[in-house]
Amino acid sequence: MTVITPAQAVLFPGQGSQEKGMGRGLAEAVQDAMDLWKLAEKASGLPLREIYWDGDDAAMADTRNLQPAMTAVTLGCWLAVRGKLAPAGFAGHSLGEYAALAASGALPVEQVLELTSLRGRLMAEAGGSDGAMAAVLKVSLEGVEDIVARAAQATGRTLIVANYNTPGQYVISGHREAVDQAAGLCKEAKGRAVPLAVSGAFHSPLMAEAAAELEKVLAKADWRTPSAPVFANVTGLGESNPEKLRELLARQMTSSVRWIDTMTALYEAGARTFVELGPKGVLTKMVKPCLEGREDAQAVNLATREALEGFTLP
Repeated sequence: MTVITPAQAVLFPGQGSQEKGMGRGLAEAVQDAMDLWKLAEKASGLPLREIYWDGDDAAMADTRNLQPAMTAVTLGCWLAVRGKLAPAGFAGHSLGEYAALAASGALPVEQVLELTSLRGRLMAEAGGSDGAMAAVLKVSLEGVEDIVARAAQATGRTLIVANYNTPGQYVISGHREAVDQAAGLCKEAKGRAVPLAVSGAFHSPLMAEAAAELEKVLAKADWRTPSAPVFANVTGLGESNPEKLRELLARQMTSSVRWIDTMTALYEAGARTFVELGPKGVLTKMVKPCLEGREDAQAVNLATREALEGFTLP
C-alpha cells in the first residue's frame, strides 16, 4: 500500500460540474490559464470561451464542448495552486481522470486536451436514442445491484451500475428499455430513479465502439511515470505504471466509476485533505458520505481565482 505523506489528495470533477462563466476570472488574470483555453479550442476546433462564458445551457451540456472545456478549467486551477501542494495522490471522476493524469505528469497537457476533445466527439456519436442513464437514490448497494440484474434479465437488454458515487447514490446505464424497467423497480423498493440529461449510456458496454477508437489514440500517447499515483476509476486503486494507467483508461468508457472505492483507497493510503479543483464542488460533497465515520477527513473546493489565491493547507 502506498502511504501518502503529506496527506493530500487532488480531485478533478467531470461532466455535470459545468457552469456559465467557469474559469473566466482566472483566465483573464493568469496567462497560463488563458493558454489552456486556447489549446482546448485548437484541439477541439470549437469556440469554447464563447460557449462557456456567454452561451446557453444546452451548448454547455453538449459533451463535445464540455469535455475539452472542463479539462481546461480544472487544469487552470491546478496550475494556479500546484505550488502550494505536494500531492501524493490524484483522482478524477470520469472525464476528470484525464485532468488527473495531466496534473500528475502521466500525460502531456496538450495531448490530454486532444484526447478529451476526441472523447467528447466519440461519446456524442455513440449516443443515440437507445441509451440512457439514471441516478438511483435511497436504495442500498445490494438493492441497486439486484434491481439492475432483474431489469437486464426481464428486458434482455444491457444495464450496469455505471457510477458508485456514494453509499446511497448510484448511477445506472444501458439500454433505455432496461433503465425504464429499473426505474419502476426502484419505486417499488421505496427508492427513486432520476433520468440524467445525457446523450448516451456512458460507462457501459454500449460505449464499446467509441472506446475502441479512443484506445487507438491512447496507445500512441506519450505516457510517463506520474509524480504520484493516479487512482483509477476502473479499480479505485492507485497506479503509477504508465502502461497499466493506459490500459485502465482504455477500459474506463465501458466500465463502472468506482468512486467510493477510490475515496476509501486514498484515505487508507494516508490522505486526509481532499482538494477538489473545479466548479460546483460535487466531489467535495461526496467525501464525507464516502468516508463516513472518518472524522479526520477534510475536503475543500477551489474554483475561483480568489479561492485559489487565498488557499493555504490546514
